[in-house]
Amino acid sequence: MSLRPIARTILDVIGNTPMVRINRITRGVIDATVLAKLETFNPGNSLKDRMAIRMIEDAERAGHLKPGGTIIEGTSGNTGMGLAIAAVIKGYNCVFTTTDKQSKEKIDALKAFGAEVIVCPTDVDPEDPRSYYSVSSRLEHEVPNSWKANQYDNLSNRAVHYEETGPEIWDQTEGRVTHLVVGVGTGGTISGVGRYLKEKNPAVRVWGIDTYGSVFKKYKETGIFDKHEIYPYVTEGIGEDFLPKNVDFDVIDHFEKVTDKDAALMTRRIAREEGIFAGNSAGSAMAGLLQLKEHFRPDDVIVVVFHDHGSRYLGKMFNDEWMREKGFLEKSGLTARDLVASGVSGELLTLEAGETVESAVRLMGQHDFSQISITRDKRLVGSLNESHLYSELVRDAGVKTSPVDTIMQPAFPFVDISTPVELLATMITSVNPAVLVRDFKTDKTFIITRSDVIRILC
Repeated sequence: MSLRPIARTILDVIGNTPMVRINRITRGVIDATVLAKLETFNPGNSLKDRMAIRMIEDAERAGHLKPGGTIIEGTSGNTGMGLAIAAVIKGYNCVFTTTDKQSKEKIDALKAFGAEVIVCPTDVDPEDPRSYYSVSSRLEHEVPNSWKANQYDNLSNRAVHYEETGPEIWDQTEGRVTHLVVGVGTGGTISGVGRYLKEKNPAVRVWGIDTYGSVFKKYKETGIFDKHEIYPYVTEGIGEDFLPKNVDFDVIDHFEKVTDKDAALMTRRIAREEGIFAGNSAGSAMAGLLQLKEHFRPDDVIVVVFHDHGSRYLGKMFNDEWMREKGFLEKSGLTARDLVASGVSGELLTLEAGETVESAVRLMGQHDFSQISITRDKRLVGSLNESHLYSELVRDAGVKTSPVDTIMQPAFPFVDISTPVELLATMITSVNPAVLVRDFKTDKTFIITRSDVIRILC
């Protein structure tokens, strides 16, 4: 067995990650050879270490990042970790923006390396000044001697996977790889690796794993950027509500969507059945692989990229209480699907944010609704219930001519249609008088209120 030489710094051990055969999860389901590329072996426990150091060194060569400067980035945690580790070695400061959907473990890990972390709301458009994209762009102009890595549009991201990760996969499989399965977020990994593998063998199929609430799959299939596809989801590390420049749709042959629940359950299975402690995007990728099982032959060699480490998700996918709160752990009894099937809950009806409060009153009256969801360009951004509406009209009758988004409340929470009624009942409160139920198979959304639950239980 050959050992690596002693490294000068931690940055020298990035890359050359191992590949491990998947055995139990695919047994009896997929006859092909399935291999996991374990990017958790990078020093930051994630694939993002590769592109973090490449983006920094390219910026140094171009003169964009100067000694003593500050690195700024919007990150879900893993890219920030790679940047922070490099910053420690190279003497830079770091300021990161992230979303409130990211796990506490990811945020704490960034702070452990001395980074400043600013948490921004998830459920806003990328162009919104509160989004983590917009805040990081603003900081780049406000902080002296700073540079924004911009992992989504910085093509150094894609380049490092073309030059390093792709050749590693080709060599490790001795050129036998037939399929690449990768969760798609920034798009750098799948586009860089996919391009390299297709240049070596044009017959290699490249399949991207997407999540419900993301725009990638529909855009690939239709060329249409549909904002109606965008809504909140809990899966971390994949999917987007915009089109990063690193995503090369010509390289990707197919996108497969995976539900939050299926991704979370598979994340736990990987640890318990394969002994590999991997993150949420690995769960998505493996769940997507099983959904595509009919496409594989016994002599195929499939490489699935495992992006990051399970330790980043101890408070989420590996926490039973969190899994129960999300409705991901199976329970006996009635579910949201029973409510929908019985007809007590209706399909979601919405009002655009620019419509007047008076229009909201009229629509709610016509349908005898006590609450309604608010959209902007077909994206769910808020809600309005009759109690709040009443108080606003009493306070100022003139508000009826104002846009409804001037008085709207936060959007109702989303759950999967398999969520137990018992859990739905705890989620419906005075603050959240309704819950939105998503049926991913039919691509429909339903609204469930307190009265709906009462009717089904009686």
